[in-house]
Amino acid sequence: MTHLFFDFDGTIADSEEGIVRSLKYAVAKMKLPELTHDQYLKFIGPALINSLEKFYPQLSEDDRMTTLKYYHDYYKREGMFQLDLYPGIVSELQLLNDQGYDVNIASAKPEDLIHDITDQFKITQYFNGRYGASSDEGTRHTKTAVLKYALEEAKADHADSIMIGDRDNDMLGGYNNHVKTLGVTYGFGDVPELLGAHANVLVDKPVEIQGGVRKIIG
Repeated sequence: MTHLFFDFDGTIADSEEGIVRSLKYAVAKMKLPELTHDQYLKFIGPALINSLEKFYPQLSEDDRMTTLKYYHDYYKREGMFQLDLYPGIVSELQLLNDQGYDVNIASAKPEDLIHDITDQFKITQYFNGRYGASSDEGTRHTKTAVLKYALEEAKADHADSIMIGDRDNDMLGGYNNHVKTLGVTYGFGDVPELLGAHANVLVDKPVEIQGGVRKIIG
């Protein structure tokens, strides 16, 4: 059996609205300098704590944790459901299930939030496993760590697994775990970013995912 591990933000759902609003709320509460819209989009995918360190290097560790708390205050109240599933992704997930693939989520978003969101949008039935970051986003927050955990929990053979995502951290998570990678260009990354992070195959639309999977497994 081939095990598929899907990123969530930018791969299954366009979650730009909720994430950017949550970031702007946290930035305002902390009285931090506003970023450009393109800079805010860079937060989508990687672990939030890493992006805060990158874009606000002046913050102390305590201040980063406070910013993270403000982010989650808004995100859990409103932002987490301010998203749209990509057109065609649900039917593609159904098709992959019908074809016998073991379909899972491996997201840098906290695991409890992944469960809440997939339940709310009624897509839980398409996944055998829903894996994410630890609730404190400290002990398990990089895509490499999340995918390692997901592989172990799913009892998946690395050689028979594929990481599917839209950002370089998704591809590097697969590469670092010796897992093949499928990059999607309809999310928040682009072709140079994905290829530069060792993407094995690229697809441009959700409906092309199963074709990309077949290309990888031969």
